[in-house]
Amino acid sequence: MIPIAKPLLDEMEIDAVSNVLRSGMIAEGAQVAKFEAAFANYIGVEHAVAVNSGTAALHAALLAHRIGAGDEVITTSFSFIATANSILFTGAKPVFADIEADTFNIDSNDILNKITSKTKALMPVHLYGHPAEMKAIMEIAEDRNLVVIEDACQAHGASYGGKKVGSFGTGGFSFYPTKNMTTSEGGMITTNDKAVADRAKMVRSHGSKQRYLHEMVGYNLRMTDISAAIGLVQLDKLNDFTSKRQKNAKVLSDGLRDIDGITIPVIRNDCEHVFHQYTIRVEKRDELATILNDSGIGTGTYYPIPIHKQPIYKELGYDDKLPECEKAAMESLSLPVHPGVSNNDLNEIIENVKNGVEKID
Repeated sequence: MIPIAKPLLDEMEIDAVSNVLRSGMIAEGAQVAKFEAAFANYIGVEHAVAVNSGTAALHAALLAHRIGAGDEVITTSFSFIATANSILFTGAKPVFADIEADTFNIDSNDILNKITSKTKALMPVHLYGHPAEMKAIMEIAEDRNLVVIEDACQAHGASYGGKKVGSFGTGGFSFYPTKNMTTSEGGMITTNDKAVADRAKMVRSHGSKQRYLHEMVGYNLRMTDISAAIGLVQLDKLNDFTSKRQKNAKVLSDGLRDIDGITIPVIRNDCEHVFHQYTIRVEKRDELATILNDSGIGTGTYYPIPIHKQPIYKELGYDDKLPECEKAAMESLSLPVHPGVSNNDLNEIIENVKNGVEKID
């Protein structure tokens, strides 16, 4: 079976963890601080705050910007549910804009349709590793004095106009095992605003910046030195991982672009796509997925049910009409593109997609 995702770990990560275990300092400590500094430098920001998941990164970033009850945050429904749930956690309301058909990212034109007097922030998602349209999004935010929190959980190293995502507004990254780099579980907040970074650090540690002195309601969202040690090794490997993903994506696109009924991923001008997922569009998505899985090709459907159609959001009263989002949810299919995919694997994927499309036509 060619898996849809595969974390790549070797003796370097094992040695790094062993060193931490031998040190006796396994909670948040020197390794976390070192990882924060290295990640901030990689993204090109002044501050990075490590937390224990990507969801925690988004939640803490929102709270660090004082977003809460009565506020609205415009985001996308075509994402993992954590994107919108992080907004709910603060007491604010997620408001969903539709997506672009080609990139699957939030449509900046529809953002304008959803702004109200209660709108306080925009949360674009750099879905599958392709940057959202940050020029237009930042212009909207600046014109209306809105906060921008980038859900970059799938986009480590992606860039727009030569600037890495997570550096336009306040970024939130995930280091879950299937992501482009991992810490086993973990997340990171990135920002150029010291006040936001300081508040995020308080949010992650029970509202405290001085031991036993608590200035706000906070949480235990801390990253461990064990996770940070893995992250430091993975960060050193990230550019190589990205290069392999991009090369694999090119082979797939070259092999699939002329197949009728298949729409391959786009890469917008001035954008660097890091291919967390290689996602095609096909009308008979479920049929093709079944054929590929039966042939030993792992696939992923991200995401078959948009957030606004999830049972909990229906219960909350959501009844949005988001045609592009809903169409993408029926047609999107991700193929293996991770660095562990070999040239033989790529040829097998291409051949099986071609044969699968012929069968379902």
